[in-house]
Amino acid sequence: MTGPKPVTVNDFRLARSRNQRLGVLTAYDYSMAKLLDAAGVDAILVGDSLGMVLQGHPTSLPVTLDEMIYHTKCVVRGTKRAMVITDLPFMTYQLGPMQALESAGRVLKESGANAVKLEGGVRSREIIAAVVGSDIPVMGHIGLTPQSVQGFGGFRVQRDAEKLIADAKAVEEGGAFAMVVECVPAEIVRKIREVTTIPLIGIGAGPECDGQVLVIQDMLGLYGDLAPKFVKKYAQLGEQITLAVQQYCREVKDGLFPAEEHTFH
Repeated sequence: MTGPKPVTVNDFRLARSRNQRLGVLTAYDYSMAKLLDAAGVDAILVGDSLGMVLQGHPTSLPVTLDEMIYHTKCVVRGTKRAMVITDLPFMTYQLGPMQALESAGRVLKESGANAVKLEGGVRSREIIAAVVGSDIPVMGHIGLTPQSVQGFGGFRVQRDAEKLIADAKAVEEGGAFAMVVECVPAEIVRKIREVTTIPLIGIGAGPECDGQVLVIQDMLGLYGDLAPKFVKKYAQLGEQITLAVQQYCREVKDGLFPAEEHTFH
């Protein structure tokens, strides 16, 4: 009995010509990856956003390559169909193509991921080309690139159309199979789409992208520290978890749990 057909880089490359929208979510552990995979997501991004939603940092900058590899291993074990893409964290590729090759190679070799994602447009073109030239698929990332948050002066919508279009062209010229476009006005995304052919995966970039990505903790209502405008909460699991834990604590204190049906004899 065969399992589901895995989503591949080629499926992403052909998505626009097939008029297929791509659904992407983040995950950082086995159990969540298994749920997302069974639900039918096309790709799971093991994002360096784990620095914020799992580790409690104000930015993603402290995340290490070893941490990314560890979490990606967990996600890969829970995935049968979805493509697994892993972020290269801050300062694991910025020094140039050789550093990027070493980092990307470690990720694929040690974690089992299908592709890596790295940030930057024009400044990252040669880096993308070097990694792709070694047969490691790369997803680009332009717009609000979280690893540049200090230079941006915070998490801000990016509105420089000329720069964004140049960045998008550079990512495609470098050989990326897709690119994330983050916090960019829809009107600029429309212009980017006119001059590129690879799929655009939006996050806060409007409905004209070829797919969308959200942080799983955001869309499930589990992470309340930030409330970006672009997030739609499909559930309020944070509130449900709080209520469930409160009930558990009450029952333990009142001697109601464990009951007879939970007890061995």
